[in-house]
Amino acid sequence: MNHTMRLNEKPYESMKTGRKFYEVRLNDEKRRLVEVGDTIDFLKLPEEKEKLKVEVIGVLPFDTFKDLYESLPAYSLDCEGMEVGEMVENTYKIYTPEQEGRWGVLAIEVKLV
Repeated sequence: MNHTMRLNEKPYESMKTGRKFYEVRLNDEKRRLVEVGDTIDFLKLPEEKEKLKVEVIGVLPFDTFKDLYESLPAYSLDCEGMEVGEMVENTYKIYTPEQEGRWGVLAIEVKLV
C-alpha cells in the first residue's frame, strides 16, 4: 500500500540525505494502516511540491514519545546532541500530550526508494 504524509522542511531534508531513518507519528487510525513493505510519499511542507518516496522496513509502537526517544538512538532521528526531554518538548509543538495518550506513538523505520 502507498501512503502520503506531509513533512516539515528540516526533517524532510534529513530523511532525503539519509541522516534520518525513523519518522515519528501518532499511532492514529491512519498510521495503524502502515505495514512493513508499504511505501510512503513524503510531501515537503509548506508548498508540497517536492516528494520523497520511502519504503517502510519497520513499524515500532510505543506508549509515549519519551519511551520512543529513550529506545532509539538520537542519530537515527537526526537529533544527535539533543536530550530526550528536549525532543519530547519539540514533538509537543506538533502533537499534544492528550493525542499521545489517546493514540500512543509510532516510529516508522524507512529506507529511500
